[in-house]
Amino acid sequence: PDGKLPPFTPDGQKRVDALAAARGRPAHGPEDRSLGERCILGFNAGPPMTPSAYNNNVQLFQTAGYVVIFNEMVHNARIVPLDGRPHGTISQWHGDPRGRWEGDTLVVDTTQFYRETSLAGSSASMRLVERFTRVDADTLLYEFTVDNPSVWTKPWTAQIPMKKSRDQMYEYACHEGNYGM
Repeated sequence: PDGKLPPFTPDGQKRVDALAAARGRPAHGPEDRSLGERCILGFNAGPPMTPSAYNNNVQLFQTAGYVVIFNEMVHNARIVPLDGRPHGTISQWHGDPRGRWEGDTLVVDTTQFYRETSLAGSSASMRLVERFTRVDADTLLYEFTVDNPSVWTKPWTAQIPMKKSRDQMYEYACHEGNYGM
C-alpha cells in the first residue's frame, strides 16, 4: 500500500513476487527496477561469471593476502581473502567469498548472497565454488559449482575456458543514458 516492497526472505521468494507485481505498475522508486537496470549486477559479471555478447574481460591479480577478480562488466571487483578466515554473517550483492589454493588451482567459496545473482534461478541461499586453473600459457579453466537446494535438486557444475587477451579493459558506463531509471 505504501509503495514499499516486503522484506527479503532467506530464499528471496517474497521479494521475487513483489518485483513481479511492481513490474505491472509504474515504478515507485529504483528498488522496483531489476538489478541489471540499476547497474548493481551485470548479466555476465557473476558470480558466477558466464560468457555473453560483450564485456567478457576478466582480470585476476593477487596481493599478499587477497585475490581480486575484476570484471569489465559493471566494474565488479570481488576481493577474496586468502587467510582462512570464516565466512562473515552480512549478506552482500556478490556474496562473501573466501579463497584458498589447492595446488595450482585457486578455489573461491562464496556464500551470504543478498538475494539472487545474475545467474537465472539463483537465490540468497546459493553456495558457489569457483575454481581457476591455468591449463597452458594462454588458457585459464574457469569451473563453477552451484549448490542451491531451494532451487535445484542437486549441485551442478559448468566449465568455461578463458583465453588470455592483450585487449584493454574499458569502463562500463551503465547509467549513461539509462532512461529506465
